[in-house]
Amino acid sequence: MYRVRSGQRLLLASNSPRRREMLTRLGIEYLLAPAEVDETTATGEPAREAARRLALAKANASAQTHPGWVVLAADTLVTLDSRVLGKPSDGDEAATMLTELAGREHQVVTGWCLIAEGRRLCGLSETTVRFRALSPQEIVAYLASGEPMDKAGAYAVQGLGAALVEEVRGSYTNVVGLPLSEVMAALLELGVIEPRGEE
Repeated sequence: MYRVRSGQRLLLASNSPRRREMLTRLGIEYLLAPAEVDETTATGEPAREAARRLALAKANASAQTHPGWVVLAADTLVTLDSRVLGKPSDGDEAATMLTELAGREHQVVTGWCLIAEGRRLCGLSETTVRFRALSPQEIVAYLASGEPMDKAGAYAVQGLGAALVEEVRGSYTNVVGLPLSEVMAALLELGVIEPRGEE
């Protein structure tokens, strides 16, 4: 659907397979070079501020090591009652997260940042997700799938976790890990990509 314009080089500073898959499906070629930054959130730091700060830190770090490249970085956080729910450290923590999320709304925030030839475009997307009520048996079955263990908030909306989600208000792709509509608009504005015409 899109392609990187001639003379442009795009770098994705991310470890996320979901972000890689979304860009690849759109036809966008990129260099994968995850940024090495401390992703710890500060005590009491609001999720929105943390997501913005971490996305910018990743973009800056990659821009310094890859001069001349257009850098795209992002950071996604799951929050419940103003608490950040990271990736669970074990099955017990994952079960606790899922129990807390069941039957309730939570927020997913993604900070993203593009750096291109001295220009910088950054943004923040927030989506509200509601889980339906879950039985203990459902939680155990989902844990047994192994899917929750490397996911913020202990679920993947694009995977088996979709069966737990009752409603998504806002950008669905933001919950997956990258608000595509916003990021594509920014890449087009900076002249990094263009729609594919007839080959």
